[in-house]
Amino acid sequence: MKPAAATIMILPLLVLAALLFRAECYFSEEKYPEESKMQPPTVVIALLARNAAHSLPYYLGALERLNYPKERISVWAATDHNSDNTTAILKEWLTVMQKYYHYVEWRPMDKPTSYAGELGPKHWPNSRYEYVMKLKQAALNFARKRWADYILYADTDNILTNPDTLNLLIAENKSVVAPMLDSQGAYSNFWCGITPQGYYRRTAEYFPTRYRHRVGCFPVPMVHSTLLLDLRKEGMKKLAFYPPHEDYSWPYDDIIVFAFSCRAAAIQMYVCNKERYGYLNVPAKPHFSLEDDRLNFVHVHLESMIDGPPMYPSRFVHMFPKQRDLMGFDEIYLINLRRRTDRRDRMLFSLNELEIDVKVVDAVDGNALNSSDIKILGVDLLPGYYDPFSGRTLTKGEVGCFLSHYHIWKEIVDTQMDKALIFEDDVRFEANFKRRVLMLMEEVELVELDWDIIYLGRKQVNPGKEAAVENVQNLVVADYSYWTLSYIISQQGAQKLLNAEPLSKMLPVDEFLPIMYNKHPNEDYMSHFLNRNLQAFSTRPLLVQPCHYAGDAQWVSDTETSTLWDNDSVRTDWRGSHKMLKGSAPEFLSAAYRDEL
Repeated sequence: MKPAAATIMILPLLVLAALLFRAECYFSEEKYPEESKMQPPTVVIALLARNAAHSLPYYLGALERLNYPKERISVWAATDHNSDNTTAILKEWLTVMQKYYHYVEWRPMDKPTSYAGELGPKHWPNSRYEYVMKLKQAALNFARKRWADYILYADTDNILTNPDTLNLLIAENKSVVAPMLDSQGAYSNFWCGITPQGYYRRTAEYFPTRYRHRVGCFPVPMVHSTLLLDLRKEGMKKLAFYPPHEDYSWPYDDIIVFAFSCRAAAIQMYVCNKERYGYLNVPAKPHFSLEDDRLNFVHVHLESMIDGPPMYPSRFVHMFPKQRDLMGFDEIYLINLRRRTDRRDRMLFSLNELEIDVKVVDAVDGNALNSSDIKILGVDLLPGYYDPFSGRTLTKGEVGCFLSHYHIWKEIVDTQMDKALIFEDDVRFEANFKRRVLMLMEEVELVELDWDIIYLGRKQVNPGKEAAVENVQNLVVADYSYWTLSYIISQQGAQKLLNAEPLSKMLPVDEFLPIMYNKHPNEDYMSHFLNRNLQAFSTRPLLVQPCHYAGDAQWVSDTETSTLWDNDSVRTDWRGSHKMLKGSAPEFLSAAYRDEL
């Protein structure tokens, strides 16, 4: 056979062999699928708790909801020197949750209840710092012994409301990284500067970072409270919480000792503010009580319902019902439109957290009234009244708001109440609200102050002109004000307001009150009300603020966004009246009205 002919016969055999090989590979792939995905890194969560009963249910609830496989997490939990039921709460939770986590290490120690040299539960003697450092080191040793990839330290008053926090921090691929946590003020869990002595140093970068004017993951000299350590990194072998580094001469403080250790090991700390990760309680000052911690935490909890993800308690921890009371008032009213269920639910939740009992009053829905209904109710406009900003007359929403307050004044008089507290349904509470109101009323009664109304929340127009009340802390004589967010009213004050017969010469309720205490800038309006002798005062600083202001994304006003009181076809919106904008009123007033002021 010729060579060329042999080649021609061999080629089909080679093609057939190639096809058979491909078919075999195809069936092999079907038989042997691709390798399964890599499992997430292993994590140890270090949980150190002392006198944390006020925050633990929410802290533990946040851990439950972390979007991370629990079988890849071990929990190292220690509690010590408690004077509350922290140990019982943790034990209850761990008993249920231990079956979900890979492993749980439990180290309770309640006796003794205080450290050597400790003056109170908020005092930090060196003995306490040393014990905390030893606990943190024990947790680190535990994680290293178990060959964990990461360890997450998270204080029990730090609530990680973002369920993706752990994944987000791991994705940053940093040796030491902290999620920036929000609080009720400027405080957070990082420093942008540190002095040569190891103390906090104010820098230009702090506030832009804290308030997210710059966003990212930034190198900083200090992170604390909640932080993630990547134990896979080579430099982490040198890191320690205890004992302090041999060259350490800074203050004996666990967070500063750790920062120095990072510095000595050439490990950079980072803080990330790319997301809203959660909240931390502002630490009470030394020697303050545990009650102060609880009250501060309640305030942070309430703020979380307005500005970010809310906190939810653990499903596996028993919570005792709140003991609500009337704070010494005959009644506490919450004015709420029935269709505004979201506002009612938030306010009832908030008041329950503050342990304040309340009576919900269905507000008069001005938008449901037509012009004929308003006339039947005896409502007529104050002659010559126009909104000082837009020039429009009264809105149906403003009529409904006035009637809602008016009906409460009437109930106070009819039932002969001594004093009552009134809330509108869209307020945020300042820290320690309940205690501050109780202290205020105690001082008012002690000096036998002649009062009719005390504002707890309003928009101050001329705050610099308001005189302080002698012998009563944080109380001033009220000048011209906007808003009726919250106020205390006496039987005598309610009677004075009713005696003025305001329905027949109505204007917005927050304009009517300054007329009645003779501080309205419009003399013509005041001339329609003869007995302008309401004794009006205000807390300073104010104890409640609006949840949102006009123009905010979540702001809704049923008084401003409505129709004119006597014309169903003329619609209004917040741009018509700038009194709901944030800021002092005079800068928004028209020139003519500013002259009257």
